Amino acid sequence: QFWTSRGFAVLDVDYGGSMGYGRDYRRRLRGNWGVCDIDDVCAGAQHLVAEGLADPKRLAIDGGSAGGYTTLGALAFKDIFTAGCSLYGVADLGCLAGDTHKFESRYLDGLVGKYPEDKQLYDERAPINAVDSLSCPVLLLQGDEDKIVPPNQAELMHAALLKKGLPCALKMYQGEQHGFRKAENIEDALNSELFFFSRVFGIEPTPDAAPFDIDNMPA
Repeated sequence: QFWTSRGFAVLDVDYGGSMGYGRDYRRRLRGNWGVCDIDDVCAGAQHLVAEGLADPKRLAIDGGSAGGYTTLGALAFKDIFTAGCSLYGVADLGCLAGDTHKFESRYLDGLVGKYPEDKQLYDERAPINAVDSLSCPVLLLQGDEDKIVPPNQAELMHAALLKKGLPCALKMYQGEQHGFRKAENIEDALNSELFFFSRVFGIEPTPDAAPFDIDNMPA
């Protein structure tokens, strides 16, 4: 409702691996994280464009955590979306395998492969390693106390985007962990996305949009 009330159409994709569609559908993500999910969100966006329901020049994607990884992967490995926002998402799978907390330290074994045995696969599916093929604006929203997807993931991605000269921004939320909990930060994150997409798509921002500096983008 936040987005539709401000003129945006929204597609919420239950990509392969999601619950509620049977066991086979849920198992589609096994060993295919960074493939199946990206293919499905891109197919959804392309369908809307084909049906005349979305503007191919104004296709944004966003997601948090695993959805943040899908967002960065879709932007880095495909040429469908024209802007994106990753909330505490994964940029470097190999780095995550070594840095995440103990409880989820082997979580990627079933989604990608054994680490470090399958390091090449981790590298191939890491958005940070495909920045050369990324060509659109990206917003990164991150909590500075995140133990699941540590802040270095967003920082590495931001540095790579800056170096390439793409419009980008990193907003680090003090005292936030994995998934924002403070009401003022949840509100600011939404309004920041609104401002970012409005700026990059040439839309007049609504009064509630939260202005901030976008790197590599003229004021």
